[in-house]
Amino acid sequence: MTQSPTTAIRAAIAVPIAHFTAAFSRGDAAGAAAIYTADGQVLPPNSAIFSGQQAIQTFWQGAMDMGIKTVQLETVEVEGDGHTVYEVGTFTLQGAAGQVIDTGKYVVIWKQEAGQWKLHRDIFNSSRPAPGQ
Repeated sequence: MTQSPTTAIRAAIAVPIAHFTAAFSRGDAAGAAAIYTADGQVLPPNSAIFSGQQAIQTFWQGAMDMGIKTVQLETVEVEGDGHTVYEVGTFTLQGAAGQVIDTGKYVVIWKQEAGQWKLHRDIFNSSRPAPGQ
């Protein structure tokens, strides 16, 4: 049986997603940043854009230093071609004791770089109400 293009793409990006979550769980910000393209960007809420792997590593190290110990990602939708793909998903952030710190959603753009799927653009936000609301 031949895989549909969407199924094949979903399977292809599952590998770097697993590398990201494993690196994050180890407290390895450099490993988490390594799945981004050289000119990748993270666009977090209430913050500036973090551009390039070094800045992305700094961003993820800051998240780890704030007490986020694990990230769970669930792909909801994937579409694209052989060069770029977009993914829509949800996330759960947990602390050391397994407590849920945040839940939210994301949209990422994947791009082929040196024959590997890498995160190129990463934007996300919380699904929880803003403080005071």
